[in-house]
Amino acid sequence: MAAKPITENSLFYGDNLFILRDYIPDECIDLIYLDPPFNSSRSYNVLFKDEHGTESEAQITAFEDTWHWNIATEQTYNELLTDAPDNVGRMIESLRAFVGENQMMAYLVMMAVRLVELHRVLKRTGSLYLHCDPTASHYLKIILDTIFGIENYRGEIVWQRTATHNDAKRWPALSDTIFFYSKKSAFTWNPQYREQSPEDIEKRYRFVDEQGRRYRLGPIDSPNPRPNLIYDWKGYAPPTKGWRYSKERMAELDTAGEIWYPKDKTKRLAHKLFLDESKGALLGNIWTDIPPLQASAAERLGYPTQKPLALLERIIRASSNPGDIVVDPFCGCGTAIAASQKLNRKWIGIDITLYVCTFWKGGSRKGHHVVSTR
Repeated sequence: MAAKPITENSLFYGDNLFILRDYIPDECIDLIYLDPPFNSSRSYNVLFKDEHGTESEAQITAFEDTWHWNIATEQTYNELLTDAPDNVGRMIESLRAFVGENQMMAYLVMMAVRLVELHRVLKRTGSLYLHCDPTASHYLKIILDTIFGIENYRGEIVWQRTATHNDAKRWPALSDTIFFYSKKSAFTWNPQYREQSPEDIEKRYRFVDEQGRRYRLGPIDSPNPRPNLIYDWKGYAPPTKGWRYSKERMAELDTAGEIWYPKDKTKRLAHKLFLDESKGALLGNIWTDIPPLQASAAERLGYPTQKPLALLERIIRASSNPGDIVVDPFCGCGTAIAASQKLNRKWIGIDITLYVCTFWKGGSRKGHHVVSTR
């Protein structure tokens, strides 16, 4: 049936593949976050074991929530070969030849068909964040590059999810990977900042003016040639490429006391950047300032793979605006939809279990409805 426009916040109970196809129209979603289930603590011998043998079947029966190479997987694989874009079919065929028929390949097939649908529903200005760990991240990036285009890969976020701990004969695994892709070259982007530490302040804001305001020196010359902005300023010669600002703007900065004048007029002027006007330290792609949820945390709901609310808030603030629609197709206990509601975004949550209905405590339940497709 034809998908109808989403008009209110919605929780869907069922298989996200069919829900995406049946309920969500093309290019209507602003932001997608997904943290698909995958237990990386399993032995690689099991993950890559051929599932046709009785020995491997005996091993993998211990894992109830795994992906298996079975009739349904084979059907989905063939669907990707025939119905998905040609490059996706060629990619998944190559992966099967390399990886084999096992739990890992079954996982990749099931993820690929869902990522094709997620790409379809994403707006041209939208973004997708895929949260994973090193067990399958290299394969998932190949799939994402194929579906979204290598040119739309925007970065890899490394989130330190735990403190150092002892691991026998290997470097302790402390981080998760979050891949960031956009649909097209123009996409929603709001830079994010963190609070600066006392050490940062001491190191970066080394100067203090007559009023006791801390500041640092920033460039006031243009990084690119600006012939129209080459002019003398109060006896100081212009930089080779010109000033960064017009004469009018330079006068405003001068009146506000935001220009640093060296006594030696052969040296460069600088822009005073005051600490009390700073948004904070610009965040990069390594996030160490959001701790994992402790057992005693107030937001802890008892869901085994629950992520901190602050993590989802950061992603949602960066890649959407109030009123935009956020989708989490593996929403689990509902952290992404709780963060979306808190930040005045519309949202769609999908999960194949009832956890999302029983665990979500994102405030008032007014303004949303639950759709069961089971």
